[in-house]
Amino acid sequence: MRITLIRHGEPEWVRNGLNVDNPPLTSKGQEQAEMVATYLADTVFDEIYVSPLLRAQQTAAPLLRQSGRTSITTNWLQEIRNPIWHGTPVEKAVEAYKEERSRPSNQRWGGLNGGEAVSDFVQRINNDCSTFLGEHGYQKIGTELPVWSHGKTLEKHVAFVAHAGTNSVVICHLLGLEPTPWEWERFVLGHASISEVEPLALSDGVTFSLTRLSGVEHLPKSHRTV
Repeated sequence: MRITLIRHGEPEWVRNGLNVDNPPLTSKGQEQAEMVATYLADTVFDEIYVSPLLRAQQTAAPLLRQSGRTSITTNWLQEIRNPIWHGTPVEKAVEAYKEERSRPSNQRWGGLNGGEAVSDFVQRINNDCSTFLGEHGYQKIGTELPVWSHGKTLEKHVAFVAHAGTNSVVICHLLGLEPTPWEWERFVLGHASISEVEPLALSDGVTFSLTRLSGVEHLPKSHRTV
């Protein structure tokens, strides 16, 4: 099963100096979403899974319209849950991120005060990704290596339209990498970027190969944002 991971376009996190929860795309983000759809016009996806958050839904809309497919809204693709800051001054979010990044590395698992702990987020994505793979015929072989039993859908091509954190943790899970509290910085995925993971057949099962990371060649330099 080939997996294409699409990050949402640029979101409007701040409006009139105030924080916005579950933000829509900016006008540039909408243009990025259209460019993703144009770039993937000749790509046939068997299934398109989309995070329920507005920025992902709006990013997926042009791709769905063009392909004639309907999306499968998938709650587990939600980004890490931030504290509720809607309507508060942007300085509140800036200071919260500054405080979180000032902690010693091994103390960053707690995440932002009042939000979902990074450790819980990583565990959530790993568990749900394993469930997703199981539903598609992949079962983890009981070794320390990232090897799955042969799936029934090796030729299937699916897309995830989600978030930097979600997509990064999924990539780490498929590759068998130990998680860190800074997956957003380990894999820097630009807005409307495209990453791809493909199955690699082994003698005793299947593993996954990262064949593309944060591809943005479909975006002009003026539209490459992070």
